[in-house]
Amino acid sequence: MFKNLNQDKAKGRLRFTRRGWLKLNLYNFFLGLLIGVIISLLISAFYGDWISLRQLVFNMLSSTVITLCITNGVYLVVRIVKFNTDNIWVFIVIYYVTSIVAMLVAIELVYLIRAYVFNLEYHFFHLQDSKFSGVIVLVVCTVMYLYNAQKERLNARIQEKSLDVLKLKQLKTQAELATLQSKINPHFLYNSLNSIASLIHEDPDKAESMTLKLSKLFRYSINNSQEATVQVQEEIEILRTYLDIEKVRFGDRIQFVIEVDESLLKVQIPRFLIQPLVENALKHGLKDMADHALLRISIVKKDGLVISVSDNGIPFPENLEIGYGLQSTYDKLGLLYPDHYEVQITNQPIKQISIKIPITHG
Repeated sequence: MFKNLNQDKAKGRLRFTRRGWLKLNLYNFFLGLLIGVIISLLISAFYGDWISLRQLVFNMLSSTVITLCITNGVYLVVRIVKFNTDNIWVFIVIYYVTSIVAMLVAIELVYLIRAYVFNLEYHFFHLQDSKFSGVIVLVVCTVMYLYNAQKERLNARIQEKSLDVLKLKQLKTQAELATLQSKINPHFLYNSLNSIASLIHEDPDKAESMTLKLSKLFRYSINNSQEATVQVQEEIEILRTYLDIEKVRFGDRIQFVIEVDESLLKVQIPRFLIQPLVENALKHGLKDMADHALLRISIVKKDGLVISVSDNGIPFPENLEIGYGLQSTYDKLGLLYPDHYEVQITNQPIKQISIKIPITHG
């Protein structure tokens, strides 16, 4: 499997290299034509008369062939030498030497093409053209080098700034998630401490157990490790701890049911995602039910991971006001799964809040 993967990657690099090479030559082909036109205009301006069409074609042919030869010469040499940014002067020397050599080869190639097309005699080495083209090449290569060097510096600065922005966004997201980590509701804390106080004399062992569970819930809430997600089994464990504390208050009048697909126990979900939803159900839906109250929490796999909290208490009002618990849930999901989550609040066929998120493993 790893062999095939590496082969695919190698092929991908080859395709990218060919595509980049063709793009480079296409760009410099048009650049060469443009340089030929500019040279022709300069010659015409110098002599005060338009040059012939044949001379214009020759100038454009010359500049295009020279540009392509220099481009490919520098491209090949840089790839062979494996230029290192630490040896900048070595690269500059190689760049100019390669450009001059490629120019000399290109001039002879142009005269060969000219001799073949116009049925003329070919003579090797054209000193006058080499001098003139050499000056043009040095000027153009210097301009191109300075342009590309400046472009690389700007790209490096842009990339550096982009990385800084990305880091800032990550830090901002972490800070917002830390802020959204469920805070222990003061009313819940007040009620729990009252229950513990009442149990101290009646059932010391139960009071001690409840105190330890409350401490465990606080430790989980503090989240010193700054984890944004936890495994389902860890979230369910702390949820059971929370419900054990609430059972002391509500007694037997509320039945708690937790159903979890065992294949999802190792899946990552947002930390403290379920507890605020359960707390809302207890506070708003089941608070006035004397008996036969049912609170069900289920986690199943259905085109993703679906978390449902349902109860048989007071239905959601038509104009539901989103409180802190539900709003923090929306905000947390928006930070961790932008545009990749769903929240459904229904009264029929059962009253429940359902959250669908992608399945991710730690």
